[in-house]
Amino acid sequence: MLDPTQDEWNLETLAIRAGHDRTQEQEHSEPIFPTSSFVYGSAAEAARKFSGDEPGNVYSRFTNPTVRTFERRLAAMEGGERCVATSSGMAAILSTALALLQAGDEIVASRSLFGSTVSLFDKYLGKFGITTRYVELSDLDAWEAAMTPSTRLLFAETPSNPLSEVVDIEALAELAHRHDALLAIDNCFLTPALQRPLSLGADLVIHSATKYLDGQGRAIGGAVVGRDKELEEVFGVVRTCGPCLSPFNAWIFTKGLETLNLRMKAHAASALELARWLDAHPAVEKVHYSGLESHPQHQVASRQQQGFGAVVGVEVKGGREQAWSVVDATRMLSITGNLGDAKTTITHPATTTHGRLSDEQKATAGISENLLRIAVGLENLDDIKADLARGLDALV
Repeated sequence: MLDPTQDEWNLETLAIRAGHDRTQEQEHSEPIFPTSSFVYGSAAEAARKFSGDEPGNVYSRFTNPTVRTFERRLAAMEGGERCVATSSGMAAILSTALALLQAGDEIVASRSLFGSTVSLFDKYLGKFGITTRYVELSDLDAWEAAMTPSTRLLFAETPSNPLSEVVDIEALAELAHRHDALLAIDNCFLTPALQRPLSLGADLVIHSATKYLDGQGRAIGGAVVGRDKELEEVFGVVRTCGPCLSPFNAWIFTKGLETLNLRMKAHAASALELARWLDAHPAVEKVHYSGLESHPQHQVASRQQQGFGAVVGVEVKGGREQAWSVVDATRMLSITGNLGDAKTTITHPATTTHGRLSDEQKATAGISENLLRIAVGLENLDDIKADLARGLDALV
């Protein structure tokens, strides 16, 4: 059985111990249950399990012990009543929308969203009569002005991708609840190690577990954390529609959580130092990182976060040609659109992660042709600087 003292544990202990029910084998490490189905001792037991009259496993699309361990652990770390795991971060957002919205409902969202999230809201949810309005992330007056009696969900990434913009979560939650709406925060960039949106009043936390929850770029997955009331509806979508997490990936994420706190502190420390180094480089026009005192939301970030994360946005002097030359000059950094890895990654958002957005949408979201996104890994920081200097020094 789960330890009844779990509620008294600190984050580091929850990340290592929470959510695991030992089997009769008395294993120390969490087991993997790679099975599609489960067997019963009698027809009557099967009937009770399928009807829900008796707790237990039915089918791994929606009940698997390995997935359940990951869900319990992440819920404990975020301070939520429940977690529902999904096959990807985008599946987590889709499942939330399908569970809680219907035709005629409206979403108010930040302009500073991952490109695929914008496509999901506009192209696919829009087909079914759900409207999305976009506002400046940090402008609370703009959020309120965009809301109508049909607004059911406020959705934000904070810090944003890739400009590290920040919104006051507590104030935004108060605004949402005053208008009978829910607030969902994408906490992918900081994780519960550096930010806990539920404690600030948010109703739902969304994760791409693919990123820092794993931490080594090994698996795809997602999760939604919040109250049991809303999460029961999200679970219904996963159960019926099938965007479920595999047991193997759940096991990877569970093991990733064990080192999350240590990793995120190390990522953030290196990113802050790199941001300061980039800010002083003559080939750099602007650095976007909420840990810099020059960042417009630095004070808000300092208040609601326990660190500033690993993602640094940097605008080089010039345009696409100059930005690409910095990318191409690297010899160690990984040129990839993913992040959250122990390996430092670099990408040109305007032609990769946000490449499907229109020119107008890119301009509105601040995705310029000279912008690069660096997700700082765990290598030696001097090596990261030296690799970036190859391209940056050539621009001076």
